[in-house]
Amino acid sequence: MTRPRDDLLRLPEGSALPYRPCVGVALFNRDGRVFIGRRKREAGPEHVDGDLAWQMPQGGIDEGEEPLAAALRELHEETNVPADAVTLLGETRDWLAYDLPPEVMKRAWKGRYRGQRQKWFAFGLTGSETVIDVDAPGGGRHKPEFDAWRWERLEALPDLIITFKRPVYEGVVAAFSGLTGWNGAGRDAAGDPA
Repeated sequence: MTRPRDDLLRLPEGSALPYRPCVGVALFNRDGRVFIGRRKREAGPEHVDGDLAWQMPQGGIDEGEEPLAAALRELHEETNVPADAVTLLGETRDWLAYDLPPEVMKRAWKGRYRGQRQKWFAFGLTGSETVIDVDAPGGGRHKPEFDAWRWERLEALPDLIITFKRPVYEGVVAAFSGLTGWNGAGRDAAGDPA
């Protein structure tokens, strides 16, 4: 009796796994540039691939947490920028998702997720950039995820991100490209006029 071929019986690896619910943050300065941080080399293959180590702040949504609250929390935990130093400029209408390559999926997040499904928010930095501290984020209560940061043109970001996240960054660029000339008008993080 011949054995059935496994490749005809199995779903593609990881396809039955859920996406990790996450948020992403595009933080604009008054010149229309966006914050990007360089992930530490030891961050793992889901974040760094050679020189492709730059990204915007992003992270998981805690159980029961609203996406906007998660975005403000992640921004503070990764950059030290507090909620009262930003104004909400916009958010993506849809969630954006990426799949991890199979070799990365086995190691990232203990193999529980196929990738991330992200809601993105755009904030304008209303105060001084001196609040940014990637060495002691969250007031020093969080482990640093970045070892450097800079302001960059929004449209340049897809070429700086790890390859499998590139389509998400292209979606973020398309969604937020009209915000690069913001002049300080907007809503504060609570949604009230600034």
